[in-house]
Amino acid sequence: MKSNTVTALCLLCLAGLAFGLIMLTVSSSNQAVSVTAVYAHNWYYKPRQDGGQPIVADDAGFLQNYPHLCLGNAQDKTIYLTFDCGYDNGYTAGILDVLKAKNVKAAFFVTGHFLDSSPALIRRMVDEGHLVCNHSNTHKDLSNVTSPQVFLDEIQGLAEKYEQLIGQKMPNYVRPPEGKYSESFLKLCQEYDYIPVFWSFAYKDWLNDAQPSHEEAIQTILSRTHPGEIALLHSTSATNAAILGEVIDRWHADGYTIKTLDDLKNEQLQSQNTSPSA
Repeated sequence: MKSNTVTALCLLCLAGLAFGLIMLTVSSSNQAVSVTAVYAHNWYYKPRQDGGQPIVADDAGFLQNYPHLCLGNAQDKTIYLTFDCGYDNGYTAGILDVLKAKNVKAAFFVTGHFLDSSPALIRRMVDEGHLVCNHSNTHKDLSNVTSPQVFLDEIQGLAEKYEQLIGQKMPNYVRPPEGKYSESFLKLCQEYDYIPVFWSFAYKDWLNDAQPSHEEAIQTILSRTHPGEIALLHSTSATNAAILGEVIDRWHADGYTIKTLDDLKNEQLQSQNTSPSA
């Protein structure tokens, strides 16, 4: 009898230990999934000098599973011009003057600070046919955000302020601050119907006290121009404001057309709908 009791207790202990190990494994697995989902990736591409599209580094392996924009058609000599606007330091109006003179439409990714401090510029962008898009309310790193409420405070919060100012909904394009993203961020964008917009050209134009020379900037921009390019420029750059007209003229002379993100989105949707697997 005693032997049976001891045996039963031993089996019970072993069962408890096994259950504990199983729960530990499940817990560790869930933690790994969570860590993976919020692991920050920096947007990266390898530029080329031969006129071809850069190589986008999807080091995460999941980017293609979510809606996003980063490149257009490799056979289409089209450029999609975008500006990041964290604040205005006096150059945005001049940039808008050039775009109006050249009859070019662009996308301006603005923060809450820009919208709050420069409402007249926002209205002018809209009135002149540009897209005013979402760069988050406080320029917060969104790659480590898993809470829908934090995401909505940053993205929807800015969109609501835009709607109050303009009287219409903000376009649903989002550029993550500093190009940092994660699978969690992409999932939240998909869930709330926002399209992340990355880029296939950018250069070091954001340091106000270390601006590139006009010649250097023009050479860099033109040498890396490629079909389907999403160009990212900063509106705070004195150099960009000074050379923009010449760059646009050179693009046009080289046979490029400048289109909007709406055009790119519609073209990609049409391509998906007409593909053999659709």
